[in-house]
Amino acid sequence: MNDNQLLRYSRHILLDEIDIGGQQALLDAHALVLGAGGLGSAAALYLAAAGVGRMTLIDDDRVDLTNLQRQIMHSTARVGMLKVESGRTALAQINDEIEIDVVAERVAGDRLSALVAGATVVLDCSDNFATRHAINRACVAHKVPLVSGAAIRFDGQVSVFDPRDAASPCYACLFAPDLEFEETLCSEMGVFAPLVGIIGSTQAAEALKLAAGIGVSLAGRLLMLDARSMTWDSVKVPRNPVCPVCGKDAESCRGR
Repeated sequence: MNDNQLLRYSRHILLDEIDIGGQQALLDAHALVLGAGGLGSAAALYLAAAGVGRMTLIDDDRVDLTNLQRQIMHSTARVGMLKVESGRTALAQINDEIEIDVVAERVAGDRLSALVAGATVVLDCSDNFATRHAINRACVAHKVPLVSGAAIRFDGQVSVFDPRDAASPCYACLFAPDLEFEETLCSEMGVFAPLVGIIGSTQAAEALKLAAGIGVSLAGRLLMLDARSMTWDSVKVPRNPVCPVCGKDAESCRGR
């Protein structure tokens, strides 16, 4: 760490839990952020400011005027630009010492698997169940911790799924892949602007803790926020022994 970095991250280094070793771990980390919308905006901005040395931002969408009410990584001047390019501009303005890779596509299959395999931590800031389950499968396969967030209307939720821990559930333990869920989109249901900031910032906090190896993560717990009353509820999420993704049968199938 050079003198400029020691100064930039001094308020982290002053924390006994982080210190120089933890900050160096952040500088060495690679965060994969899937989704550059409301959740991804808040999460990515804090990851960049905190000094995560490499970030890969994935999104195939472009900035729209309707995004600007909540997606704080983008601006009026960048309407029409690819969100990942707009995001790279914003993140570089905050911290020009970090490496920012962008992928302007909807990744899946082998491409998604390869990206997850190279990450220290994955942040799911997407907006549909199919993508969330695909990300979860890749994280379980490569044993990469996943920080998952969601927000719609005034309701938000966030959790951590850490396949490095044998007791930790995966996303499919909580939301079975074969169950049918009604997709709710911000364009149809609306979303309270600060809600995505609260959930996205919480995702960033969990990702930083995982990357630095500090504290106790949300693994095994689901936090739910009702922003109307600003009430948080916490629900324990056990691992499902017959989960089709992380259960014993699934593990034996992967080993064949």
